[in-house]
Amino acid sequence: MNLFDSIPTIFKNNLIDNLNPLISIITPCYNSADFITPTINSVVDQSYKNWELIVIDDHSKDETYKVVEEFVKQDSRIKLVRLEKNGGVANARNVGLSTVKGKYVAFLDSDDIWLKDKLSRQVGYMEEKNLPMSFCAYNRINEEGKVISKLIEVPKSVNYKQLLSHNVIIFSTSLTLTSAIGDLKFKKVGHEDWIFWLDLFKRCGQGYGINEPLALYRIRNNSVSSNKLKVIGFTWKILRESEKLGLMESIYHFTKYAFATVLKRLK
Repeated sequence: MNLFDSIPTIFKNNLIDNLNPLISIITPCYNSADFITPTINSVVDQSYKNWELIVIDDHSKDETYKVVEEFVKQDSRIKLVRLEKNGGVANARNVGLSTVKGKYVAFLDSDDIWLKDKLSRQVGYMEEKNLPMSFCAYNRINEEGKVISKLIEVPKSVNYKQLLSHNVIIFSTSLTLTSAIGDLKFKKVGHEDWIFWLDLFKRCGQGYGINEPLALYRIRNNSVSSNKLKVIGFTWKILRESEKLGLMESIYHFTKYAFATVLKRLK
């Protein structure tokens, strides 16, 4: 018998949790039956094993919940929450946040994919540096799963002011301390991802980038992000109404945001 085997179970579990803290993964989905299987498989295949996956089915009209139920039967770490009515992605994520048990929270959209060392690389980096939030580089893929971009690199860090000019954080690349999120909730507005990070960085200062390709971000033909006019309207409204910036400051950040967006699409 080695020393570890002689440790009482309760202390052994605490030791394991300290070395490999639990990560709560929130995946909202709506009519995602065609894409969610590779998404969940990319979680199951992670080299980091101490996680729980909370899938929030936002009252889908297709077979999404049946696909997820098959995974639930095979892996006790996967949970399914079915909402009785469609409330949008912000509401679904808030439902997920209300159930998390982990030291860290990761968000994974139902059509995106993680590479196998995504969680391991991020949690190791954050634990070593004692960081509140991290994000990583990624590639874009199309609806068929084909890579359609060069590596989208990320900066070493980004703070609130920098984020006003350009949202460099794809939600599915993030990992955040649950304690840093606290009682923060998603707001039901356009660009809810961006405004969530703005609100978070008002609390924790900044996020830290890992410039390694650890995720695949799927571009959908019918997504809000593919509708350029809507994105422009959401961006201006957040700068003026949510962040309450003056006209000239809003124009400054809006211009930088538009320029950065065009450059990103050319990669």
